[in-house]
Amino acid sequence: MIMVLALIVGARVEACADQGGASFWLPGQYASLAAVPPSPGWSLSTDAYFYSGGVTASEIFSHGRTLTAGEHSRESLLLLTLAYAPETKVLGGQPSLSLGGGYGGNRVQADLSVSSQGAEFDRSDTVWGFTDLSPTASLSWNRGVHNGMIYLTGNVPVGSYNSQRLANIGIGFWAIDAGGGYTYYNPQTGWEFSGVVGFTVNFENSRTDYQNGIDSHLDWSVSRFLSAAWEVGIAGYVYYQLTGDSGSGDTVGPFKSRVAAVGPQVGYTFKVGGQPWYANLRGYYEFWAENRYEGYAVFATLNIPLGSAEKAVNSKQ
Repeated sequence: MIMVLALIVGARVEACADQGGASFWLPGQYASLAAVPPSPGWSLSTDAYFYSGGVTASEIFSHGRTLTAGEHSRESLLLLTLAYAPETKVLGGQPSLSLGGGYGGNRVQADLSVSSQGAEFDRSDTVWGFTDLSPTASLSWNRGVHNGMIYLTGNVPVGSYNSQRLANIGIGFWAIDAGGGYTYYNPQTGWEFSGVVGFTVNFENSRTDYQNGIDSHLDWSVSRFLSAAWEVGIAGYVYYQLTGDSGSGDTVGPFKSRVAAVGPQVGYTFKVGGQPWYANLRGYYEFWAENRYEGYAVFATLNIPLGSAEKAVNSKQ
């Protein structure tokens, strides 16, 4: 076992950043019309999310005091976000408050796992449970075809998490994320472009003494509305860690991670009970990964207005 551990520690140049490969920000969660102000009232957004990815046998992940090599993950989540936009404007913009959470499963398999209990080949862990909670406050403005948005969100670590497991649903630590976005939408031409950029400050995981570095992220979308109902385009994201990991539980070094992705998207607006609902399906193929999983992700989003028939999913639809 000591020899195996020495081989892993000696391979630090190919270790992976972010404890267990987990970051607070879920890349790709923003897409088309991201900065368009919501209509006043209550709304519910549902996201069915699937991810599959991994790293090679020469790359190492840290799960607290456990090191793994050749790790792969398959995760399925159903995420719900309840939002409220009041009638009152703030600084000329539309405020919105929301709370997000969900339920799902995660399976992680590693070619090799090494801990104080010894070495284990072909280890796999599976878990089903609730996610952490994410409260968000945002403020949005509209000026003709131009839309702007700022937001503040964070992670409340109440989800299913165990530092002894390879697979988790929660991430096990607090985090704060802030950023802003822009959307260009011209209803005459049908063209739309959106981009949301933000930065995450992660707090130390008290159960593993591990702290992820400061992260940056960009979600973007380019699409065209072919009619009042149908929209097609592409979407993507870039995730880039600005500072290395730290803490006494970081046994692999101050590494940084990055990944980018791009893929198709299609949107559809329809009415239920006289109220407009909006559905969006998008897939992402990842590349440019370093010290992080690389694979593919799929989002199936449904935005449901809970107010009166006059309150649309957003002010542009």
